[in-house]
Amino acid sequence: MGVASAPSRPVSPSDRTGPDRAHWLRVAREAADDLATDAVTREQAGKAPLDEVSRLREAGLLTLLIPAESGGGGADWPTAYAVVREIAAADGAIGQLLGCHYFMSWSARFLSGPALAAQLGKRSAAEQWCWGGGFARQELPLTLAGTADGQVLDGRQSYATGVLVADRLAVRAVRADTGEPLAVVVDPAHHGVRIDADADVFGQRLAAGGSVEFDAVPVAADDVLGSLSADEDILSPLAALASPVGRLVSVQLLLGMAEGVLAEAREYSRTGHAPWHPAWPVGTPHDPQMLTAYGELTVLTRSASALTDQALDAVHGGLARGEDLTYDEYADISVLVAMAEAAASRAVQESTTRALDIIGARSASSRLGFDRFWRNARTHTLYEPVGHRLRDVGDYFLNGAHPPFVLPA
Repeated sequence: MGVASAPSRPVSPSDRTGPDRAHWLRVAREAADDLATDAVTREQAGKAPLDEVSRLREAGLLTLLIPAESGGGGADWPTAYAVVREIAAADGAIGQLLGCHYFMSWSARFLSGPALAAQLGKRSAAEQWCWGGGFARQELPLTLAGTADGQVLDGRQSYATGVLVADRLAVRAVRADTGEPLAVVVDPAHHGVRIDADADVFGQRLAAGGSVEFDAVPVAADDVLGSLSADEDILSPLAALASPVGRLVSVQLLLGMAEGVLAEAREYSRTGHAPWHPAWPVGTPHDPQMLTAYGELTVLTRSASALTDQALDAVHGGLARGEDLTYDEYADISVLVAMAEAAASRAVQESTTRALDIIGARSASSRLGFDRFWRNARTHTLYEPVGHRLRDVGDYFLNGAHPPFVLPA
């Protein structure tokens, strides 16, 4: 897509700040409604979500977090979280894809200097990049080694979100001589990069996941975003904030899926048919057991949402603190996010499982597609288990221990 040059003129306040939150939430709802109309058939087809990414791009959602002066939407993280949640309610896999894109594309703002972050933001906005990848540790890490001609990247990145549709990949590699972990940006079209669509998962099938082989891929100095070391002498509190910011994306994704399945089940119970399959009948909406189940799931989801709101306020406050953020403040924020992760994980697993019981035997029909919520939620929670986060919360509560620097898978 070509980018036309705008005539020179003074920059107005709206140009500096971009559209407001209400605009982006309206855009997200429209995009979610569009995705919901064919969510079942798309999920069952399981094709690479090139069309879905085009829909997000045309809606302006890919550049949402890029500053307006760099050509982006100028929105903040609370707005981006709300957008991910809205999209995830309609299609959990596309919600994951978009959330990963936001985190990967923002990573330079945590790990790099302002000049490199601004440069990447401008190019990402101008060329409408979709980002994919991941910074989680893996057993056999990618290696970044020096040669006579510069640095090269080698190894295999196992499952990572968005790699089948990404214009840029952000990955974790270790320096061959020192073992220091680094965040590296790679153009997937570069010679030596091979992407495999080998993610044979039963859920989140439209998250464009796969593995990537890197064979002596040249890495320029500006392609190294910064260190991912957990050493507090290297990683500043602001850079460490990348951990709770990224993990809160996962929380919003889970809550979106929980709210999405309850909304579709409620529509089915109220109207006597599924939203997109009006020929399928359902039982009475006044059954006491059904009402109790809806009540329990509503309380569970709303409770997780309230805890998530507290975590979101803490994350937003930490970002506003900037370089003044301390490690104690970072620890408080990280623990709040860990609690929200645990609550959201329980809410989505309960909601997606029990919604099938509420609908009854008809929920087994592949035409209705209710199973996709359970499969999507269960797949994501397997990649992001909360057991370690609960231990972090307990260790912080009992011993005052700072949670480790852990990036989302």
